[in-house]
Amino acid sequence: MGNTTVGELAPDFDEQAVVDAAQQGDHTALSALYDHYFPRVYRYVSVRLSSTEDAEDVTTEIFLRIIENLRSFSWRGLPFGAWVFRIARNEVVSHVRRQKVRTTTAQLTESIQDPTPDHVDTIVTAFTVATVREAAERLPEAQRQVIALRFGAGLSVAETAKALGKTENNVKVLQHKAIAKLQVMVRHE
Repeated sequence: MGNTTVGELAPDFDEQAVVDAAQQGDHTALSALYDHYFPRVYRYVSVRLSSTEDAEDVTTEIFLRIIENLRSFSWRGLPFGAWVFRIARNEVVSHVRRQKVRTTTAQLTESIQDPTPDHVDTIVTAFTVATVREAAERLPEAQRQVIALRFGAGLSVAETAKALGKTENNVKVLQHKAIAKLQVMVRHE
């Protein structure tokens, strides 16, 4: 899914027509936007936040912001998705800042025992994801954002560049540097 565009993901989805209809109050169009963007926004948020509950809450906040500000959106040469992911990025940053202010005690983690037989692969995968997530948190902010959008949300280089207001080459360089740093960090853990 690396370099896919919105048109390749949903060839029948006429983004501009759907956005224009949603701005006029068409609930079906608004629902279509939600259905189209929710999975990608949720993946982006869940990559940036460690708690599933927080990811769900923040994703809900993102879509509330989108609905609240939809009428003010205007086409300025960028796809609607870039606007959506800029809102998503801002909400994640705000959430993280609020958590840092509130969090003064150790966080509790919830564990659910798996009643099924041994799932070594699942555990290894979960451990690997947690290791990579922890390492990614130590990356510089710009690299972290590129990794989250590219691999968490599945955006293309072009979509990531538009969402972050950077050039495609800048995104490629940030991604390359981030992956190289992650490889070194993960090897040492």
